[in-house]
Amino acid sequence: MNFEEDIGNCADLVRRGDHDRFLAIMSAPVKERGALFVIFAFNLEVVRAPWVTKEPMISEMRLQWWIDSIDEIFQGNTIRKHEVIIPLAKLIKQKNLPKQLFIELINARRWDIYKKPHDHAYAFDDYIMATSGNLMALACLAVGMPFSDINSAKEYGYGDGIARLFVAIPILEENNRYPLVNGTENAVSLLANTALNKMNSVVFSDKSAIPALRLAWLSKGILIKVQKNPKSVISGILYPSEFIKKLLLFSKVIKRTF
Repeated sequence: MNFEEDIGNCADLVRRGDHDRFLAIMSAPVKERGALFVIFAFNLEVVRAPWVTKEPMISEMRLQWWIDSIDEIFQGNTIRKHEVIIPLAKLIKQKNLPKQLFIELINARRWDIYKKPHDHAYAFDDYIMATSGNLMALACLAVGMPFSDINSAKEYGYGDGIARLFVAIPILEENNRYPLVNGTENAVSLLANTALNKMNSVVFSDKSAIPALRLAWLSKGILIKVQKNPKSVISGILYPSEFIKKLLLFSKVIKRTF
């Protein structure tokens, strides 16, 4: 299998499993799309691991498989024949992506296996930062962001993660998972405000990260909505219509911003 076929497989995974991000990636310059498809196909596989079975031990094994695969890539060992691992190994080598960001992201997903709430607000923040913050940092690095901007990318990713969590809460609660440490209206509004402030305050040294940052194009709108009306989280209708989604994305592309 050649590299183009590997990228095509990753793109198809994202198209089928994460359609909004697929749309955003397709708005990126052609030369950046492959890297983004690989990163988000990897994320999709890791996110799914805790949910494909009700057996915690099997879920743990699936996540450990990904940790072992990342270890093998960085050790220079023979990599596993997997439609995401093969292009991911090439991307890691090409872009010198940090191992720690991958390992933290995978380990944080262990929380998804169980139904125990986060112990405290710090644990919750660590989870969001490791899953969404690290993911955004990897995506930005993959499209050429300077390593000096990693913290900015993680902060922006944190805000994106909070917005996506708000969207997912009805489904999570249906499955007896309660991610928020404090679910009162005031606490939810404050969390949305904190996340929005993080997204609005980040500074990047150049424009190289824009194709990756644009994948969070809906998140500020969601956070503003929750900040004003925290009850909207329960409604399960935080996303705008498909037409408005595409219109907002088109606007970002035209303005060359995120």
